[in-house]
Amino acid sequence: MNFLTRRRVITFAVAGAGTALFALLGLPLPFLFGPMTACLVAALAGLRLQGAGQVSVAARTILGVAVGASVTPELLGQLPQMAGTIALVPLYIALIGLVGVPFFRRVCGLDPVTSYYAAMPGGLQDMVIFGQEAGGDVRALSLIHATRVLIIVTIVPLILSAFYGVGLTNPIGAPVAETPIKEIAFMVIAALVGWKGGEKIGLFGASILGPMIVTAILSLADVIHVRPPAEAILTAQFFIGMGIGIYYVGITLRELRNIVAAGVAFVLLLAVLTAIFTEAVVLTGLGPPVESFLAFAPGGQAEMTVLAIVAGADLGFVIVHHLTRIILVITGAPVVARLILKREKDPGGGP
Repeated sequence: MNFLTRRRVITFAVAGAGTALFALLGLPLPFLFGPMTACLVAALAGLRLQGAGQVSVAARTILGVAVGASVTPELLGQLPQMAGTIALVPLYIALIGLVGVPFFRRVCGLDPVTSYYAAMPGGLQDMVIFGQEAGGDVRALSLIHATRVLIIVTIVPLILSAFYGVGLTNPIGAPVAETPIKEIAFMVIAALVGWKGGEKIGLFGASILGPMIVTAILSLADVIHVRPPAEAILTAQFFIGMGIGIYYVGITLRELRNIVAAGVAFVLLLAVLTAIFTEAVVLTGLGPPVESFLAFAPGGQAEMTVLAIVAGADLGFVIVHHLTRIILVITGAPVVARLILKREKDPGGGP
């Protein structure tokens, strides 16, 4: 057994122990919070953990299928009613950038490219990849976005329970034994075709967006009628939780003091913006409270999908807004980053 294999075995053992402990203690979302907490503690303690590679990526396709299955003719008919809240998403992103970039640049002392990609509320992997290609600090970006996702995944369930009275006990899906084998077969095909096809054409977030698109087509064609079985959703939760914790492997005290602390402070700023937009949507009657809160919570798409499912929220409403945010950030981030970098290099340049 080589070193990398031993590290993966240890990682799965740690994650499994965390899941079992959370389940025994009756804590919420044991398959998400259990491995996340256990791997985070182990990483901070200096244990050299190793991710599951393509297996973790494959697990994310399950969530893409879950979202795609919620795309029904009824959801498409509701899109005009969502126009008001969807129109707020670009403003939301712009305000995050206006607050976040100066914060990371002037308060935290990061370079312009790193500051920009650290502030953008896109997917963790996407922002790290974009930042790396633009010459940003990959380690700083990884820790800042991992901290954003970690805190949001932790506090959103608490807010849902304390302020919205949501029990987080909604059934995540039917057991595999009660799911028609034909539907499972089509979901597997949708996951594989969407994932690998998306990668082939260069689709960002292909492991989620690809399966989502293919499944949505099959759902609208009256081929797929249910979400993936409960066991599949729990598997996706496990790998997501484990993956968040692993990002802190090898972290130093200096990184904890500077980079992670900056990430925590930034999340507090994001929390204020989220609260403002949620209240605006609810008070104007544009959306229901729980769905509005989840729609504007700046977590990762995969994590917010899981939380929307367990909260029993309207998955279509929540994911339409997150997709809008992710698409706008992914398409606009490289362009704006180049403009910022050009301005930094030529601060006195005229029009």
